Amino acid sequence: MTATEETPSGVSRSQVGRIAAGFAVAGVLLAVIAAGVGVDEVRGALATASPGWLLAACCSMCLCLCLWTRSWQVILGVTGVDESYRTLLVTYAAATFANYVTPMGQAGGEPFIAYVLSRETEASYEESLASVVTADLLNLIASIGMALLSLGVLVWRSELPTALAPIAGGLVVAAASVLAVATVAIRFRTTVERSLTKLVAPIGRLVPKLTVDGVRERLGELRAAFDRLAADPRALGRAFAFSVLGWTLFVLPLFLAGRALGLAVDPVVVSFAVSASMLAGYVPSPGGLGSIEVALTALLVALVGLSSANAYAVALLYRLTTYWFAVVVGGLAALAVVRRQ
Repeated sequence: MTATEETPSGVSRSQVGRIAAGFAVAGVLLAVIAAGVGVDEVRGALATASPGWLLAACCSMCLCLCLWTRSWQVILGVTGVDESYRTLLVTYAAATFANYVTPMGQAGGEPFIAYVLSRETEASYEESLASVVTADLLNLIASIGMALLSLGVLVWRSELPTALAPIAGGLVVAAASVLAVATVAIRFRTTVERSLTKLVAPIGRLVPKLTVDGVRERLGELRAAFDRLAADPRALGRAFAFSVLGWTLFVLPLFLAGRALGLAVDPVVVSFAVSASMLAGYVPSPGGLGSIEVALTALLVALVGLSSANAYAVALLYRLTTYWFAVVVGGLAALAVVRRQ
């Protein structure tokens, strides 16, 4: 088997190598951070963690995945795909696993997730991609909305340190960018399609299977799927409500991680810290591993006044009950998907 051939799970050896390298680099980064803040201090803090609070945090993450799956189901229903919730839950968990373990998965995992969804349901790839992009956009809006709301409360309380001004600015820029991209995509979609078609033309000469007519047809099907979604704002509203509830349960484990160590973290700070730290997730490491822990630690030190060791311990417990919990559950779901296929 060559490096480009696939393993029985459908993943090439080169992809496995990149994933392993990403985890290795992230592991080294986490170890360096622990050494910087004090390994003994971090170990001592983690040793005092209450299992009950950690179990509650895992349950919160589990419910989060369930709600985000429900949002997915509502959106798929608009496109005419009627799939059982149980099937979608397993598929969503498996797709989350793929997103979390793949380097840059946070920044561009939608096409792969759409592929998994189209293989597991009656939806076409274009319908799957439209639903996945819409669901991710709703989650992103919920995340940025909660971050901006929390930021407003912190500014109103005069509790936002000057050193965090760049992060606050980054959230505002992210919100403006999402609005700008969505506006351009909607108002100038015909121009965007033509530009993509022109871009494909020279590539098609090198790749015979990639034709301008084929790309134009796929783009037309994708646009039709988005049009069906836009025509049902009530369904989008329901999906957005599930996204907001899911994001709330995704944030909650940080508060519970603090309680597990006997530390009280303001819910407003929790909401801002989790949402702001997600900006660090768009780096070439699996699930933002390493960078998100650094961001959370810095935010907890600046906003709550925790020691570096305690802040890092809280960040590690949060990621244990969200990221690693989702990886384990999603990995089991991925095995189930592979066996089904």
